[in-house]
Amino acid sequence: MGRNNNRDNNAQKLPQIPKNLKSDGLDVEYSSELADQQDIEAQARSNAANRRAHNRKL
Repeated sequence: MGRNNNRDNNAQKLPQIPKNLKSDGLDVEYSSELADQQDIEAQARSNAANRRAHNRKL
């Protein structure tokens, strides 16, 4: 007999990551007092990228 590839048609398909653990990708914990030079440069790059993305949409 052939092998059935659909082992259980009634099984629920579970997501890889539960919805309550998904984040929007925004890091809200940022302290300018504790920021080093790399943090400041990364913040500037992020702001510049956001401006470019916003200007592209218009």
